[in-house]
Amino acid sequence: MEAASPESPGPGPRSVVMVDVARLAGVSQKTVSRVVNGAPHVRPVLRERVNRAIAELGYRPNVAAQALARERSHTIGVLALGTRFFGPSRRVFTLEHEARRLGYTMALTSVPDLSARSVADGIDALLKRGIEGLVVEVPTHLIDIDPAQLGGLPVVTSAGWIIGVTRQAVVDIDQEEACRELTGYLLGLGHRTVWHVAGPRDWDAAQKRLDGWRSALRAANVRVPRVLFGDWSAASGYEQGLKLAAHEDVTAIFAANDQMAMGILRALHEAGREIPSDVSVIGFDDVPEAEFQMVPLTTVAVDAEEVAQRILAELLQMIEGAEPPPGPVILPGTKLIIRNSSGPVSHDHRRPRLVTEARQFSIPQHD
Repeated sequence: MEAASPESPGPGPRSVVMVDVARLAGVSQKTVSRVVNGAPHVRPVLRERVNRAIAELGYRPNVAAQALARERSHTIGVLALGTRFFGPSRRVFTLEHEARRLGYTMALTSVPDLSARSVADGIDALLKRGIEGLVVEVPTHLIDIDPAQLGGLPVVTSAGWIIGVTRQAVVDIDQEEACRELTGYLLGLGHRTVWHVAGPRDWDAAQKRLDGWRSALRAANVRVPRVLFGDWSAASGYEQGLKLAAHEDVTAIFAANDQMAMGILRALHEAGREIPSDVSVIGFDDVPEAEFQMVPLTTVAVDAEEVAQRILAELLQMIEGAEPPPGPVILPGTKLIIRNSSGPVSHDHRRPRLVTEARQFSIPQHD
């Protein structure tokens, strides 16, 4: 699960665009635009670097974009569902830094819920800011976006296609493959199966992680336990962890994010289960706190910078008039970080202590 280079190709060849020139020249896209359009007051050294990059890459300016250059806002819009979850909040943070590096301003609207009215109002607020493109950081299959409201505005999302939007790209990490590999890692340590605490049933990311876990177990021809669902919070991980702690045959748990994994760690500790000699636990996201738990958490790290760069690269290419990619752009972008919460299965499972409270729960044994 090693991260790919930011220049790793998407589906099919792509023409050179302004963002490529900006990266090679080490300047903002706004500077490249000023050089291409013959604007005054560009330092000679910068103009020379840009022209050298243009010649090296064989860049040909988009005529329509060039004609509109003086009217552009150089503003990217981001529609997000709050920022209380680590993954989405980190994505917004890295998008803002990458946009600024490329000479763009980022306008953020955080919607309180996924109702049609909230989404429409959020998009309207961004359109009033004169955005040139939109990044959607909410579960797209749970929202209704009116394509007419966008008026042909290019859109990039990581959560799947938005029905009716013609100029869009989907950019995401290969979450299924990452979860197949981490599940295989646990099986390779000698665990007979791996239990899973998933994210909310209606979240695209939760489903992809669940699918990767399940496919790994089926490929290994081992028992697939019934899935337990949380809501991404540590509290929900703790609740499901109490259920799992009451069963001695549970020796490996994969939680769909680190917050739930940390809740599971506490539940196991309270139930007297040793980590990792009794139970191994793995999370996903590599939040800053994961390394500093009482038992440092094994988890999957996501290359947020690579994802942000590719999201904006696809969006800026469409802004310049390029066609969207024909299919989803899937990046490797993950790495398994092995810490002390995972280890070989113990051959001397002790009966759990202090499980009185946990025993009031029951969990299904088979899928």
